[in-house]
Amino acid sequence: MTPTLSPSIHKPHPRRHVLALAATTCAGLWLASTARAADPVWPQKPLRIVVGFAPGGTTDVMARLIGKALSDQLGQPVVIDNKPGASGNIAVAEVARAPADGHTFLVAPTTVETANPSLFKFPVLPARDLQPVAGLGKTQMYLVTRPGLTAADVPSLVKLGSTPGKELSFASAGTGTAPHLACELFKQATKVDFVHAPYRGAAPALQDVMANQADFVCDPGIAFQHIRSGKVKLLGIVSSKRSPFFPDVPTVAEQGFPGADLDIWFGMWSPKGTPETVIRRMDAAVAQALAQPDVARRYADLGAETVPLPTAAFKAKLQEESQILGTLIAQQKIRAE
Repeated sequence: MTPTLSPSIHKPHPRRHVLALAATTCAGLWLASTARAADPVWPQKPLRIVVGFAPGGTTDVMARLIGKALSDQLGQPVVIDNKPGASGNIAVAEVARAPADGHTFLVAPTTVETANPSLFKFPVLPARDLQPVAGLGKTQMYLVTRPGLTAADVPSLVKLGSTPGKELSFASAGTGTAPHLACELFKQATKVDFVHAPYRGAAPALQDVMANQADFVCDPGIAFQHIRSGKVKLLGIVSSKRSPFFPDVPTVAEQGFPGADLDIWFGMWSPKGTPETVIRRMDAAVAQALAQPDVARRYADLGAETVPLPTAAFKAKLQEESQILGTLIAQQKIRAE
């Protein structure tokens, strides 16, 4: 008779079972501890947003709007720290040397990375020393002429500027600024040697165009009330598409001069080495902030649009713009004053 095997031999030994259970429990605790270490609670203290321009300007107002929305979302105060100077380079250096713990960020126009390195000899390079987080939106630029100029559109402005003995000037917010570079792209597209008259800011540049002291300006969106009141004339949009604020005005390219296309993009950076978990969370928080209707309305007051760019798209925009502006600055031999 074949002996019947005892079912007990198929059961795990009680001691082995206890050891296995203990090992599994320890492994689970270790994985949980590791996950917590890799994904810490954030933010742990107030956030600081450094802005490289004075209070009241477009960059500063954007930073404050985003900061308020982020504070509401993340449950920590957001402090705006204005560090103006050197076209934003002072603020770039301030953020580059800050701890990479996810509590310090830069808000600036993309030109701090895409144009400044070609214009200034500065030891800090945003592409090397900072980490892109997200795009915050943009303003388009508007080809605005003085009220007394006879040109009614871009072709007639080009014809006037090409007339022998007739020299036209354009004002700008300063050498190397986005409005200046937009007008340099316009010069390239039209092949007309317009004379550059740099000012210390977009407002004084516009004022002199209104006063007939300069012929035109590539305006970053501060001239809207003066366009509507007839104090200046809007001839075209220096962008790839028409403006939502003046949808009936064609772009410069639509009027026969492709290549004059430069929007002012704004973005957020953090110090190099900021944890990826923080970058992802901040990216998502920025997108949520830009989706708020009141933020969009306040942007519109600035002549700006809430166009969120996730981290990858923001990096691609920086690379594309760096190529365009780096080439332009080299070809035109532009140097910051």
